[in-house]
Amino acid sequence: MINPSVKNETGRLRTLVLGIPDDFGGTPALDEVYDPKSKEHVLAGTYPTQEAVTREMQQLEEVFRQYDINVLRPDNLPGVNQIFARDIAFVIDDTFVVPNIIENRHREATGINRLIGQINPQHVVKAGAGARIEGGDVMPWNEVIFVGYSEDADFNKYKVSRTNKEGVAFLTKQFPNRQVHAFELNKSDDDAKNNALHLDCCFQPIGRNQAILYRGGFKHQHDVDFLYTYFGAENIIEIDQEEMYNMYSNIFSISPEVIVSCHSFTRLNNELAKRGFTVEKVDYEEIAKMEGLLRCSTMPIIRD
Repeated sequence: MINPSVKNETGRLRTLVLGIPDDFGGTPALDEVYDPKSKEHVLAGTYPTQEAVTREMQQLEEVFRQYDINVLRPDNLPGVNQIFARDIAFVIDDTFVVPNIIENRHREATGINRLIGQINPQHVVKAGAGARIEGGDVMPWNEVIFVGYSEDADFNKYKVSRTNKEGVAFLTKQFPNRQVHAFELNKSDDDAKNNALHLDCCFQPIGRNQAILYRGGFKHQHDVDFLYTYFGAENIIEIDQEEMYNMYSNIFSISPEVIVSCHSFTRLNNELAKRGFTVEKVDYEEIAKMEGLLRCSTMPIIRD
C-alpha cells in the first residue's frame, strides 16, 4: 500500500510520480493544442520531438535516483501526452485528491488508475462535479494552501483557465484545518507571455520561508502585496516576464536545501546558490515549449 503524505512544497521527497514521455503523440494538430506556448511552437515547426523529451526526462529521473527517491510512473497510454503528471492528481496531508481536469486531458488521467488502487480508499477523494482543479494551481504550504484560479468570466472565456471558484470552495471544505488563499491569475489563450497557465507558472515557495514570484501573473496587486507580507521582501526572488515565459518559477524542490532547475536559468541558479541552495541542473528547454517544466512533470506522493 502507498500512504500519501505531503505537508508542503519542499519537505524531503521520498516518493513521487514522474510523468512518462514514452509515446507522447508527437506534434499535435493546431486545433488539438490547449495552451498558447504549445500553439506557438506548433506554428513555428519547433515543437519538441520524441527523442528530445525522452532524453530530458531521463536526466530528471537520474537526479531523483541519486537522491534515493522512489520514482513511480503512470501506465503508458499510446499517443497520449503524459509528461505533466502534476495536474491530474495531487496530495495534501494524507489525502490523494483526484480533481476534475480539462476535457482534453481526461484520457491522460486514466494512466494513474493502478496507482490509485494502491492507496487506501479512505485517503482518496474525488472533487465534486462542478469543482474544476488542476494540480499546477494547488500548493500546500504548512498551515495554508495557495491556489490559483479564475472567476466565472475568465473561466468561461479562456481554455487556459483550469481552476474555478467551485474548486477553491472544494479545497476549503475538504481541508478545514488549513487556510486557503486563492489568487486570480492573468490568462491568455493566445499570448504565452501574458498567460499564467497555473499558479506554478508565476509563483512557487522554496526552502523554508522563501519564494519565486512573477507579479505580472497575478490579476490583483493586493495578492502580490499579501505574498510579499507573508514571505517578506528579502525572501522573494522576483522574476521578469521573459523569465516567467521561460518557466523560471517552475523549478522543483527535492528538500528545503536542494532544488532541481534548468541549466539555462543562469540568473536564478546563481541567486539560489547565493542563498545557500544546492542546485541540480538538467536540460529541460524542449519540454518547456509545451508550457510546463519541472514542477509540472512531478506529483509528490510522500514528503517528510
